[in-house]
Amino acid sequence: MSLAESIESLRKFDLNDLDFNNVGSWPGAVKAIVFALFFVVVLGAGYYFHLSDLQADLERVTLEEGSLKQQFSIKASQAANLEVYKEQMKEMEVSFGALLSQLPSDTEVPGLLEDITRTGLGSGLEFEEIKLLPEVTQQFYIELPIQMAVVGGYHDLATFVSGVASLPRIVTLHDFEIKPVEKDGSSSTLRMTVLAKTYRYNDKGLEK
Repeated sequence: MSLAESIESLRKFDLNDLDFNNVGSWPGAVKAIVFALFFVVVLGAGYYFHLSDLQADLERVTLEEGSLKQQFSIKASQAANLEVYKEQMKEMEVSFGALLSQLPSDTEVPGLLEDITRTGLGSGLEFEEIKLLPEVTQQFYIELPIQMAVVGGYHDLATFVSGVASLPRIVTLHDFEIKPVEKDGSSSTLRMTVLAKTYRYNDKGLEK
């Protein structure tokens, strides 16, 4: 069929004449047009779904790119400051060692009690009581409580507290209670009960 005949048949063609149960009887030009439209629709649908998948992949990769850039920035900063961190670690180790040196070992506790007693007597106080209480175990250290009761003047008590704080070993004071001594009728004489705590390192705490 020539092109002119095809065009002429299309002019005379009526959609109502199409028999969908017998596609083979359709004019060749109509079949060509339908096939072309079907091809375009299939191609367009495939292209659309393919682009949708590509768009989803693009969004996923874009998010991953942002996350990777952030990780790279953090790691680059860490790498740039690595030497600084090493120096800080060395300083922390030195500081930590200095703090540990202030924690008495078991064998040093009697000497610490002597230092506290000497400090109190040197401040003009009289000891009514000084005794070790049961240890209290914490995760990284062990508390060694010392119950004390001393008698003396207000300034003597202040000198004693200051002297204990100046000891080379760490000693903290808790639960202060100061009352006047009634027996001699002198309001200038006071009794102070206080709980002192010193500490030693708990090596087993790091193993848990």
